[in-house]
Amino acid sequence: MKFLISLHINPAVLDALTDEEKAALGAGHGRFIEEAKESGELILTQALVDPSQAAVVTVRNGQPVVTDGPFLEAKEFLGGFYLVDCEDRARAVELAARIPDAGIEGLGVEVRQVMFSDGNLEA
Repeated sequence: MKFLISLHINPAVLDALTDEEKAALGAGHGRFIEEAKESGELILTQALVDPSQAAVVTVRNGQPVVTDGPFLEAKEFLGGFYLVDCEDRARAVELAARIPDAGIEGLGVEVRQVMFSDGNLEA
């Protein structure tokens, strides 16, 4: 079963971390990636730039309209994700609990099962 483990970032929380805590956070992600690769459960991981660098695209009267900045004005934003393939939801939650963000109040780690991939609905 495939699961998306999304990482929700609050810049104020990250800014409040010490340099040592930030280094430990990065090192923890490195360990998680290596362990998930070794177990064969990691499919893909991606980190996203700050939402201030986003482009929001809408279509009005058949023409694309592009504006700068995030789609939503919120203090939290999607910072990245891990796509994993594991036995079941319980294992995905177990993996998510090993991501260092889960131990920092104000950062969010969410687990959601992938419903379909490459346009094929899963039964």
